[in-house]
Amino acid sequence: MKPDELAKLTKFFREKFNNPSMQAKARPQKKDSCELYVGEEFVGVIFRDEEDGELSYNFSMAILDIDLE
Repeated sequence: MKPDELAKLTKFFREKFNNPSMQAKARPQKKDSCELYVGEEFVGVIFRDEEDGELSYNFSMAILDIDLE
């Protein structure tokens, strides 16, 4: 993703979750997605979806059962 997209996504997640440590970071060799971090912890992937002239982003987060304990 482009730097301006990463900045917009970072701003969105920081404001939405009231957490200034959230950051969208580029993925090596991937142009259609980025990674979301809280501090240094990876939390998920954001996929860019452009279809029929409309742009959207999909966030995917895996939650392990051991993380729920």
